[in-house]
Amino acid sequence: MEIKFVKADALKEKPDSSTLGFGKIFTDYMFMMDYSREEGWHDARIIPFGPIALHPASTVLHYGSEIFEGLKAYRTKSGTVQLFRPMENIRRMNTSAERLCLPTIPEDLAFQVLTEFVKVEQDWTPSADGTSLYLRPFMFGNDETLGVHAVHNATFAIIASPVGSYYKEGINPVKIMIEDEDVRAVRGGTGYAKCGGNYAASNRAGERAEKKGYSQVLWLDGVERKYIEEVGAMNVMFKIGDEIVTPMLSGSILPGITRKSCLEVLRNKGYKVSERLLSIDELAEAMHNGTLKEAWGCGTAAVVSPIGELCYKDHKYTVNNGEIGEVTQMLYDTLTGIQWGKIEDTYNWTYQL
Repeated sequence: MEIKFVKADALKEKPDSSTLGFGKIFTDYMFMMDYSREEGWHDARIIPFGPIALHPASTVLHYGSEIFEGLKAYRTKSGTVQLFRPMENIRRMNTSAERLCLPTIPEDLAFQVLTEFVKVEQDWTPSADGTSLYLRPFMFGNDETLGVHAVHNATFAIIASPVGSYYKEGINPVKIMIEDEDVRAVRGGTGYAKCGGNYAASNRAGERAEKKGYSQVLWLDGVERKYIEEVGAMNVMFKIGDEIVTPMLSGSILPGITRKSCLEVLRNKGYKVSERLLSIDELAEAMHNGTLKEAWGCGTAAVVSPIGELCYKDHKYTVNNGEIGEVTQMLYDTLTGIQWGKIEDTYNWTYQL
């Protein structure tokens, strides 16, 4: 597909890497492409970053017809820019689109527009340690009529933001509160899709946790309220004894790309890994008797984030003396080493522009 390029009148000054934070600064351009049932995907364009005009009856505003993805571009030690497993994000976005009755995008087209956009904005990819260019593809329905139905018209867009650490703690252990009132998702719902409603519904519990001094909540399943699912913005893993345990993908858990990568690394290195149901009772017992050796979250934004404290029903448990564990550190070093080109990518996960 031909991509139209509209040049900005003036380009922004690149920020100092020490001031980045996460998702606060945006690049010069954004990508947009429209869909209609009559024309399919059309009018692909890279235009100056700015507001998006919406009809007041637009589907996304009333019925939440929206999905998104998150991936990063990394500046390697040689100065080149590369992506990490971009096809995984494209495929997951199409899975989300199918669940929300939004149009899917042919994989080759999605890859073309993503890489072309990153090439235009690659100078925004910072080079300081721990920094990257965060990419946010998203899609929303914009039928200009009220009424609940599958989407007939949609817009796909990509914006980009140079970022530092997701958590203010960086790679230092974070404190997590186990949520036992609200639920995030149920099987048969949208838990496995990356859609805005999942995150909006999690904000109340997140606010309660923040007021108590915790960075995130750890969700239990929505039916029995007893099985561990995921952290607010990440999947979660535990080292219990000599076993690495992560909740199995049951339809209510996001199939994380960093999660998938961690599991492949762990199995490749010979660790005993289980994807299974993990009850809060089993986890509480492991915390109580000391067999819980490590705990960490994993996701695109934070990569790997060690958990130093878990709180359940006001009982606080310190994990690994509040320090990053050996397995957690290995995963962080391996993934970030591949992403920033510091170590050889033996998995063929990266794509250089």
